[in-house]
Amino acid sequence: MDADRSLKNTLALAVARVLRPLVRLMLRHAMPYAAFQELAKRVYVEVALTEFAIPGKKASTSRASILTGLSRKDVQRLLDAAPDSAATAGEYNRAARVLTGWIRDPEFVDGGGRPRALDVDGPLGFATLVRRHSGDMPVRAVLDELLRVGAVARRDDGRIEPLQRAYVPQQGATEKLDILGSDAADLVETIDHNLLHGATDPRFQRKVMYHGIPDAALPAFRALSAAQAQALLESLDGWLAAHDVDDIPGQPATARSRVGVGIYYFEAPAAVPDTPTQRGSR
Repeated sequence: MDADRSLKNTLALAVARVLRPLVRLMLRHAMPYAAFQELAKRVYVEVALTEFAIPGKKASTSRASILTGLSRKDVQRLLDAAPDSAATAGEYNRAARVLTGWIRDPEFVDGGGRPRALDVDGPLGFATLVRRHSGDMPVRAVLDELLRVGAVARRDDGRIEPLQRAYVPQQGATEKLDILGSDAADLVETIDHNLLHGATDPRFQRKVMYHGIPDAALPAFRALSAAQAQALLESLDGWLAAHDVDDIPGQPATARSRVGVGIYYFEAPAAVPDTPTQRGSR
């Protein structure tokens, strides 16, 4: 019982740490506790029904009620009111693929390896890039999306040029919040997998962190980490693109997975330590 209580206490502390930046963000965007509570209830019910059903038995409101502690009436209400969960991940993924294709495809870069400004049409124009790297997405829809989030710009001569090497919206909170939902969820999924299967099927999850870096050195490390992380991601993207069977006509229906690697930078003020600096990676 002591071990079980310790585990629950550790979990509670971990969840509280995860919630702190989320609550800060929700308060900044005027999302009250009642709205968060309703969301939490709905997700509890959805996960209970989809991932904790008894093998061989149909998921039921009674089962969800037992697992979540909610009443059966509340469970049914939440199910009836559940919104469409279809996300914009497909649009995000297609736009990102066009941008990364622009960077790595040798037919769309100059002699120095930099992505060229492209005419909208033409043999090697933006339309060709979209058809090659986005599947069946309309060229205009992809262009409008990349223009809207500030990833590309239209020059005075009419050509389209990329403003960044990755699909990271520079304007508008909606797109950034959507990325929060997908990227933070992926990290938690990896941690959960390693808790369950880390001994036999671990997924890579590491970070490097030092507590005593002078503030004056931060700009140099930001630039270094961004450059090296982008180079690594572009290399991994090339491998994944070569093995991706989506949008290839005639491909047999085989088991496939959504897979990727995420890298993130963080910093926060640190008090001058009274003990030797903690450092290293894990």
